[in-house]
Amino acid sequence: MKIFVVDAFADAVFQGNPAAVCLLDRPRDARWMQAVAAEMNLSETVFVDRSAPADSPAGMGLRWFTPTGEVDLCGHATLAAAHVLWEREGEDARRPLRFATRSGVLTAERGEDGISLDFPAEPAEEAEVPDGLPEALGAKPVWMGRNRFDYLAELTDEREVAELRPDFAALRAFPVRGIIVTARGRGEHDFVSRFFAPRHGVDEDPVTGSAHCCLGPFWSARLGRRRLTGYQCSPRGGRVRVTTRGDRVGLDGRAVIFMSGELHEREER
Repeated sequence: MKIFVVDAFADAVFQGNPAAVCLLDRPRDARWMQAVAAEMNLSETVFVDRSAPADSPAGMGLRWFTPTGEVDLCGHATLAAAHVLWEREGEDARRPLRFATRSGVLTAERGEDGISLDFPAEPAEEAEVPDGLPEALGAKPVWMGRNRFDYLAELTDEREVAELRPDFAALRAFPVRGIIVTARGRGEHDFVSRFFAPRHGVDEDPVTGSAHCCLGPFWSARLGRRRLTGYQCSPRGGRVRVTTRGDRVGLDGRAVIFMSGELHEREER
C-alpha cells in the first residue's frame, strides 16, 4: 500500500502539521488501522478507501486515527489526503473530491490559493470554567466555552497564548477531545490559537483544522466578518483561512508532500 507523510496547512516542509496518508488496497478493520497509526506516531493518520469513486454521492471513505484512538473530524489530514489524491493519484483537480466520514460527507476543492475544505461548523456555547483548568493551563480564561469535542478558552492577548506552558498530565484528566486556547491577533492574523489533546496522545497539535470549525464562528461573531485568517502559534506554526457559512465552515490551506513509500504487510506471528 502507498503511504505518504504530508505537511498540511504549510507552504514548505517542516511547517504546518504532518499527517500520514495511507491509501488502502482493500477495506481494513479498525484494529489494524489503529496499529498503523500508533506505528506512524503522528497526530493523525488518515486512511483512504477508494472503493467508491470520489465523485459518487457517498464519496471515498476517510477514517482518522491518532496514536491512541479514532476521531470524528480532522482537518489537516483531510487536506493532506486531498493533496495526495490530486498530486500523485491522478484525480481530476477540476472536480471536487467527496469524502464519506463519521462527520458526514466532506468536500475538498482546488483553488487559486491552495485547497478549500467544506466542514461542519462546531460553535462553542458559553460554559463555566472547569475546576482546575486555569491551573492546568497556566492561565485564567476571560471567556470559556464548549462544543461537542473540545473546551474553548479565550485568553487576554496573543502573547499569553504563545507563552503558555501547560501541565499536560493535568490536562489529560478533562473529559474532552482537547482544549483550544485563543486570543485576538495582531497584524496579518485576525486571531491566534493553540490546541492541546494529551488525552488522545497528542500533547500539542501543530495546526488543527477541526479546531477552526469552532474558532471561525467564535471570532466571526466578535469581529463582524465571515472571512478570517487564523494562526496556530505552535512551535511549527501554521495559517488557516476560515470562512463561516452558517452551519458550515470553509478551511483553506496548502500542503507539501514530505515523504512517500510503501507499507509492507506481514503476517502476525
